[in-house]
Amino acid sequence: MNKLLQVDFEYEGPFGEEMTAMLTGLAESINHEPGMIWKIWTESANDKLGGGIYLFEDEASAKTYLAMHAARLKEMGIEQVRGKVFDVNRSLSTINRAPLV
Repeated sequence: MNKLLQVDFEYEGPFGEEMTAMLTGLAESINHEPGMIWKIWTESANDKLGGGIYLFEDEASAKTYLAMHAARLKEMGIEQVRGKVFDVNRSLSTINRAPLV
């Protein structure tokens, strides 16, 4: 069963196009993570937050990625990473055009 992973953390920037230029390589590498189906990058310059919403094939893949990603962010100086794994209600999500596979 697919699992949704929601991640956010305090982030000072850069945001927007500067963030894109800086993190394109990272974004490309995420496509090769086991079980990852897609990611939506999230950012808020006003609230100084970064993060993402991911869809994984299963809970094990989502939890493994979260542990690895939190460790990677810690190496980048980000101490606290909030991550939650959710079940996906396919029936209701389909009504609202969710990009599920």
